[in-house]
Amino acid sequence: MKTLPVGEAGGWDYVTLDSSAKRLYVPRSDRVLVLDVDGKTLGEIRGTGGVHGVALAPGLDRGFTSNGRSNTITIFRLSSLEVLGQAKATGEGPDAILFDPATTRVFCFNGRGKNATVFDATTGNAVGTIPFGQKPEFAATDGKGHVFVNLEDPAEVAVIDAKKLTVEQRWPLAPLQDPTGMAIDLKHNRLFIVGGNKLMAVLDTGTGKIVATPAIGAGADAAAYDPELGLAFSSNGEGTLTVIRQEGPDRYIVLEQAPTKRGARTMALDEKTHRIYLPTAEFGPTPAPTAEAPRPRPTMTPGSFQILVVGR
Repeated sequence: MKTLPVGEAGGWDYVTLDSSAKRLYVPRSDRVLVLDVDGKTLGEIRGTGGVHGVALAPGLDRGFTSNGRSNTITIFRLSSLEVLGQAKATGEGPDAILFDPATTRVFCFNGRGKNATVFDATTGNAVGTIPFGQKPEFAATDGKGHVFVNLEDPAEVAVIDAKKLTVEQRWPLAPLQDPTGMAIDLKHNRLFIVGGNKLMAVLDTGTGKIVATPAIGAGADAAAYDPELGLAFSSNGEGTLTVIRQEGPDRYIVLEQAPTKRGARTMALDEKTHRIYLPTAEFGPTPAPTAEAPRPRPTMTPGSFQILVVGR
């Protein structure tokens, strides 16, 4: 495992990788850091208050950020990192964000708004809102007209018709609880969903049937799938990376719980190099609970933000 020291202040959430351009997009509270895959800073995107995620549309030379505090989506040019404009979310708390190549649309999932804002990636114009009634988490597209999104409580997957902007089905995820990260295997039509009760649910994207529930580590917030190696991954905030081998569409074996570092709960996979990039930091002790903060988080050591690199 290699460590890329980054430093600077701010939290983080979903890290996004552009393998063709060899760039990492790293949300940092009020801006997005753009790094090369060796950790060198290439630039940043400002004006992204409370940024959570970044979606990329390389064919359009466009990128999009979900800004949870300002309830906006920033549109920028990938080649120059120039900000082109901002779209207004139709719900509060933009979180996960996804570009769907089949419809050339961007889906921004609004946590507090319990809905999704959908807009045209070429024009930046809103084309609709999809209500869920529950908080959406991470999402994936099959590239064939369907978008899948986790709904936190109750634990379900909503199946969206990306053209009609309607929810076609809702699939229960029990025994998995508190679903967070999601990845997709396009060849075998499988979704990989990680949850808060140390399980990964593997779903058939045609039927919604759960075909396997391999064990993962605690504090998982992201899933990834490497189609060439046939491996699924769960990044766990406890400080482990669960590695799962696909032995068939319905058979999955846990290979190892590889050690990472505490706080490394999200990740990005480079399918070309098979490397995984996990943001984290060094932490001090967890403060005592208070009435205002009953579940306090440990304090981050200033300047300790880093990207862990796992793989070849």
